[in-house]
Amino acid sequence: MTSRAISRRLSVLRLSSQVFRVQSHKTFSASVDSTHSCRKALILHHLRDNRIDEAREILSRDPSPDVNLCTMMISAYARSNRLVDALKVFDQMPMRDVVSWNSMINGCVECGALDTAMTLFDEMPERTVVSWTTMVNGCFRSGRVAEAERLFHQMPRRDTAAWNAMIHGYLQFGKVDDAFKLFTLIPCPNVVSWTSMIGGLDQNGNSGGALVLFRKMMDSRVKPTSRTFACVITACANAPSFHLGVQVHGFIVKLGFFFEEYVSASLITFYANCKRVEDSRKVLDEKVHVNVAVWTALLSGYSLNRKHEDALSVFSVMLKADILPNQSTFTSTLNSCTALEALDRGKEIHGVAIKLGLGSDVFVGNSLVVMYSECGNMHDAASAFTGVSGKNIVSWNSAIVGYAQHGNGRWALEIFCRMVRLNVEPDEITFTGLLSACSHCGYLEKGRKLFEYMSRRNPVDIKLQHYTCMVDILGRSGKLKEAEEFIESMPVKPNEMVWLALLGACRMHSDIDRAERAAEAILELEANTSAVYVLLSNIYASARRWSDVSRMRGKMRQSGIRKRPGKSWVVMKGEKHEFCTGDRTHPMTDKIHEKIEFLRRKLREMGYEPDKRYALHDVEEEQKEEMLWNHSERLAIAFGLVSSRVEGSTITVMKNLRVCGDCHSVTKLISIVVGREIVVRDTTRFHHFKDGVCSCGDYW
Repeated sequence: MTSRAISRRLSVLRLSSQVFRVQSHKTFSASVDSTHSCRKALILHHLRDNRIDEAREILSRDPSPDVNLCTMMISAYARSNRLVDALKVFDQMPMRDVVSWNSMINGCVECGALDTAMTLFDEMPERTVVSWTTMVNGCFRSGRVAEAERLFHQMPRRDTAAWNAMIHGYLQFGKVDDAFKLFTLIPCPNVVSWTSMIGGLDQNGNSGGALVLFRKMMDSRVKPTSRTFACVITACANAPSFHLGVQVHGFIVKLGFFFEEYVSASLITFYANCKRVEDSRKVLDEKVHVNVAVWTALLSGYSLNRKHEDALSVFSVMLKADILPNQSTFTSTLNSCTALEALDRGKEIHGVAIKLGLGSDVFVGNSLVVMYSECGNMHDAASAFTGVSGKNIVSWNSAIVGYAQHGNGRWALEIFCRMVRLNVEPDEITFTGLLSACSHCGYLEKGRKLFEYMSRRNPVDIKLQHYTCMVDILGRSGKLKEAEEFIESMPVKPNEMVWLALLGACRMHSDIDRAERAAEAILELEANTSAVYVLLSNIYASARRWSDVSRMRGKMRQSGIRKRPGKSWVVMKGEKHEFCTGDRTHPMTDKIHEKIEFLRRKLREMGYEPDKRYALHDVEEEQKEEMLWNHSERLAIAFGLVSSRVEGSTITVMKNLRVCGDCHSVTKLISIVVGREIVVRDTTRFHHFKDGVCSCGDYW
């Protein structure tokens, strides 16, 4: 082979070697790219399925992880409230961009770690308007309004989102004037700006102003969104402004927003607030809605208009249509059960809540506590309270008020002590419940100390209802002179209810002179208060001053004032059975009066003698006894005994007036005769009669 041939051969071999090396490098690079793409796809797949730990494990195998993937990991951890893990990913990132910094700061804000967010914000090499806006939002979320203002004013540049964040924050904290001032300064307000301002005005009690602003928005040719219309319709409901609401309804249909769930829900609430609940139903019937918010709005609308049976019917239809109720649905439904005093139906709904895993939800649990206590079952109310997860002030207040209504002051005070130990801040409802419990149980000294504690804590927090309770505590305990002096020393002008508390106590202790002074004070405030004439008339009747009784009744006739007739009722199998004094209209009248005569004989055998002071009419003695046996609560108890033959079951009777002393004595004896617990709720409290004893200890 010639030297030239050998040279050509070596050149070919060198070229082939170079081609092989290039091809091998390309193959290797393609393999690496393919592995990276697969890894990225797998991480994204796990993050979409919320399998964060699996995604993190794959990411950790990458020696130089992609900054975007790391940022997505940070956001995923933050959404799951795993801030420590998010910070670890952030610290281990080989490089960071402004998006990753913003994501980490936003994660801290979302997890409530504002101080950590502030530290990161201070360390950030380059801040954008998003960074500043995130911190402003975070300060408002943590209640640090002054810091939000400081950051906003320090911002080197503001976009519309930054202005909107500040406006929304101000409105959230009731700083309406500050929000409106900023709104007027925005260079280019967008639909979010207008909507925030409209919704904020409405939520802060200026629904009329919200509607005026909406008209200006329409004149400025800013195109409203479905969220805008939802806010406007809500303002129309709260104003209320029926005609404008109907016009807005037309806009909603025209622009195609009608079938969006929160718009439909707002329309349903609007018509319900305007007492047009049938129109609310038409909104629902326009299209078959499968969204729970829309159905809940209709249910709440019926409840608002006191159509509680219809509300419960909507709840049943929802379940049959496989629309799962949420917390708001259960709250409204249980409120309707409370209004109907439908304990059995309330128990059924409680069972549904448990099956759906909402039995311990704070909103559902609070409604259960109220429902059970208002329907006379404090045992189940206490169980519901114990089961509430994450109790709020409403939970504690519901339990305290419930125990107060049932005359169990010891437990009301025990619940308060638990609140204090857990650093739960009491509010005015808490103290009203506690003072009411002291009043019902005769806790004079405890009531005094509690009121002194309130005075030391913050005198401004003492409201007229607290003064009323204190007068009631003193009056019921026989301290009538002290109660009157207490009223005269009040730093605020006493209202009708304060004087009525004293008048009621005067009736209990037969103090006619002081009763007349209290009545005079009430009539100066409100001349047509029927309770004054009735109470004063009853005080005169108890003292057998029949001429004064006649004078009071004559004044009532002249003033056109009618005494509210006494009524009692029993809810049996979802049906309300109502009785007036001497009632003979009920279909079971004969059986009811047979039972009355049976009880009358039994009580006579036990030595019962009627207390005819409570027959408040100037008639013969025999007639007085007959009148007492025809009191509405006795007819209701007899009906309950006739209709409910289950051994040991409780009879629950509701009454619109105070239980008279003779009926109280009779019911204690009846509980011995029939061997059952009888619960009677009057205007002030529950009485639980069992084995001849009442839970009130004869103090009510």
